[in-house]
Amino acid sequence: MLALVMCVSVFGLTKTELDSICRQFELQEIEVRSQKSKLNTTLPAQRLDGEKLEQLSSHSVADALRYFSGVQIKDFGGIGGMKTVDIRSMGTHHLGVFYDGIEIGNAQNGTVDLGKFSLENIDEIALYNGQKTDIFQPAKDFGSAGTLYINTRRPRFENGRNYHIVAAVKAGSFGLANPSLLYEHKLTENIHLSLNAEYTYATGRYHFRIHKVYPDGLIAWDTTGVRQNGDVQTERAEAGLFGYLPNGKWHIKGYFYNSEKGIPRAIIRNVWTSAQRQWDRNAFVQGNFTNTWYFTRDSHDHVQRSYSLQANIKYSNDYMRYLNPDTTMVYIDNQFWQQEVYASIANQWTLFPWWNIDISADYIWNKLDATLANFVNPQRHTGLVAVASAWYYKWIKAQLSCLGTFIEDHCTTGETTNTQKPTSVIKQKPRFTPMASLSYQPILKERLYLRGYYKQVFRMPTFNDLYYTDMGNIHLEPEEAIQYDGGIEYSKKFTQLHATSYTIDLHLKADGYFNQIKNKIVAVPKGNSQYRWMMMNLGYVEIRGIDVNAGLDFEFPIISSPTKPITLSISGIYTYQKAQDFTDSNDPLTYGGQISYIPWHSCSAIANMAWNGFAINYAFIYVGERYHNSANILANYEQPWYTHDLSLSKIWDLPLGKLSTAVEINNLLNQQYNVILNYPMPGINGKLVIKYIL
Repeated sequence: MLALVMCVSVFGLTKTELDSICRQFELQEIEVRSQKSKLNTTLPAQRLDGEKLEQLSSHSVADALRYFSGVQIKDFGGIGGMKTVDIRSMGTHHLGVFYDGIEIGNAQNGTVDLGKFSLENIDEIALYNGQKTDIFQPAKDFGSAGTLYINTRRPRFENGRNYHIVAAVKAGSFGLANPSLLYEHKLTENIHLSLNAEYTYATGRYHFRIHKVYPDGLIAWDTTGVRQNGDVQTERAEAGLFGYLPNGKWHIKGYFYNSEKGIPRAIIRNVWTSAQRQWDRNAFVQGNFTNTWYFTRDSHDHVQRSYSLQANIKYSNDYMRYLNPDTTMVYIDNQFWQQEVYASIANQWTLFPWWNIDISADYIWNKLDATLANFVNPQRHTGLVAVASAWYYKWIKAQLSCLGTFIEDHCTTGETTNTQKPTSVIKQKPRFTPMASLSYQPILKERLYLRGYYKQVFRMPTFNDLYYTDMGNIHLEPEEAIQYDGGIEYSKKFTQLHATSYTIDLHLKADGYFNQIKNKIVAVPKGNSQYRWMMMNLGYVEIRGIDVNAGLDFEFPIISSPTKPITLSISGIYTYQKAQDFTDSNDPLTYGGQISYIPWHSCSAIANMAWNGFAINYAFIYVGERYHNSANILANYEQPWYTHDLSLSKIWDLPLGKLSTAVEINNLLNQQYNVILNYPMPGINGKLVIKYIL
C-alpha cells in the first residue's frame, strides 16, 4: 500500500524532481542479526555484546566474564598476569573456548589464557552451560562441559560508505599505553575486508598490601610493597575476508599475537622480586564456509526440507619460551613449539519444520616439541564424530546427541645408534558421551520456559599432564564427569504508549545443577612459579550449585526531547556452589571439604544509564569466603573480597565521524585482595579511552 501511494503521488513529476525525492528517501544499509527463538531456551546461556560489552571497565575477555554466573576467574594479578576460567567448578580444561566458531586448542596444557584476548575487536561473548543449543555445529563443540564463544566484529558500514575506521588509544595506571586501529572496506557488495592491529605496553607496577585475617580476627601477616616484574608488551594483528552468499556466508581469518612479559612471583617470606620471563607467539589461519540448500516449501512458502553444510579448517603454530635465571632455585630456560591442524565438516538435514538431524566429523592433529631433556615429542591424532537430533513441537523442544572420541598418541622412546627415535603408539579407549535436553513452555503466549539437561563429559589428560619431564604422570587417569541441570527462564516486555510512554524489559533466569567428577585432574602450583605445576588426581568430587540471573531494561522519553529517550539497564547475578572433595573417607581434614578457591557465595551487578550520547556505568563484584585447599581449616582460609568500578563516557558528533571519550575508575574503594593466595591484585586504578569513528 505504501508503494502504491508513493507511485500515485509522484506520477507525472519530472526526472529531476523524482531523483530529488529518491535521494531524500534513500535507506541506509543495515545488518539484521537474529537467532531463531526455538534455539535459545533448551540450555542455559549468557551473553554480553555491543554497547554492554563496551561499557564494562574490562581490559580482556577474562575481565568481562566476571559478570557471568557460575564462573570463577583464576587471576594472578596485573595486566600481564595469567587469567583462566573455571565454569561451575568443573575445572579450566572443561571449558571450550571458540574464536569465531573454531576452538582455540592447546594440547600442551589444555588451558587458554583469556588475558591474551583484548575486547577491542570483540562483538559478542557468549557462555553456554552444557553446550550450544544449535545442533548445527562441529563435533568438537559437543565435547565440553561448557563453551565460550568469542565472536569478532564482522564488517559493517554506515552512511552509504564503503569503508569504516576506528582509531583508539587507551592510557591509564601501571604505565598502560594501548593504541589500536580497525579498518574495514567493502570490496564488493558481497565481499568485505577487515584489518585490525593493537599494541599494549604496561610497566605492571602497582602498590599493594597483602594481609591475612583469620575468621576469629587474628592477623596472620601484613605486608606492603610495589609489585615487581609485572611488565608486559604485546602486539596483536588480525586480517579477515568475509563473504556473503544467497543462503550462506564464508570467512578467512589470519591471527598473530606476540608478547614478552615478566612473571611476578608469589609474595612469600617478604620476598617479591623476580626475574622470570615468558615469551609467547601465537599464529593461526582459519576458514569457515556455511550454506543451506532448500528443497521443498509448503503453500505458504515455509521451508519443509533443506540441507545445510558447515566446513571449518585451521592451522595454528605456537611458540613459548620460559626463563627462570634464578640460580638459587633451579635455572630453567625451556622452549616449546606446538602445531595443530584442525578440519571439520557438519551436515544438517531439516526433514520437517519441527525435526533436524546433524552429523558432524572432526579431525585434529597436535604435535609438541620442546628443549626439555629426554622429551618424548608427543603427537596426538584425535577423531570426533557427533550425531545429534533436535525436535520442536509448539511448547516442547528436545535435543539428543552423542559424541564419539577416538585418540591415539605417538611418542618417541629414546635414542638409537642411527639417531632415529623409535616411536611407541598409545591408543586410548574410545569414549562415547551422550547428552539430552528438554524445554517446556507451559503457556504459549508467555515467554516462560522450564528446561533441563543431562550430559556426560570426557577429558583426556594433556601432553604436560602425561609427558612433561618434570611433572608428567603417564599413569594419570582420564577425567570423567556427569552434569545434571534444571532451570526456569522468564521474560516480559511492558509498553505504555500514552502521554507518559515507556518500555520495560524484564529478564529472569535460575538454574540448579549437580555435577559428579571422577578422577578429577588438578593442577597445583609448584614452588613460586605460576608456570610450573604438578598434576594429581583428586579422586571424586560432587558439585551442587544455583545460578540466578536477573535484569531490567527501561526506556522512557523526556518531554523536552522526545526523540532522545533515557535508557536504564540493571542486571545482577548470584551463584551458590558447594563443591566437595569425597576422595578419601579416611582423611577427616579433606573429606567433604570445599575444593580450593571455590567460594560458597558470589555475585555481581551492573547498572547503566544513557542519554543523548552520555553514559554512566557502575559495576560491582563480590566473591565470598573460600579455602585454598580441600582441608577447610583456619590456616587455609581466604577472606571475601569485592570491587566497585565506575565509568563515564560521551559520544560527540563531528562533521566527519564521531568521537568517543570515556573515563574509567576500577576498584573505586581501593580494596586490597587476592584471587590466588600470595598474588596481590591492583588497588584503585584508572583508564582514559579515546576513539575516533569514521
